[in-house]
Amino acid sequence: MPKKQKFPYLVGSKWTAQQETWGWRHFQVVNRKNQGVWVFAEMVAACDPAVRFWMNAKLLKDRSQWQAGWKSLNEVEDG
Repeated sequence: MPKKQKFPYLVGSKWTAQQETWGWRHFQVVNRKNQGVWVFAEMVAACDPAVRFWMNAKLLKDRSQWQAGWKSLNEVEDG
């Protein structure tokens, strides 16, 4: 039986940063990389495709830093 993949729906998912990150809040995962026990997500800013960075996908589970989906500023502040 194959091992269950961590973060199976990562690529294509959309995220809102609680704080501005590289000048933006809305990002989409465009790539994933498995390195040993770690899973990394390549994040691209929705409004500026030149802004991209890799991060540990586990950080996306931290609701104090990231929210799933693209949220308005009011939703982020209330959330």
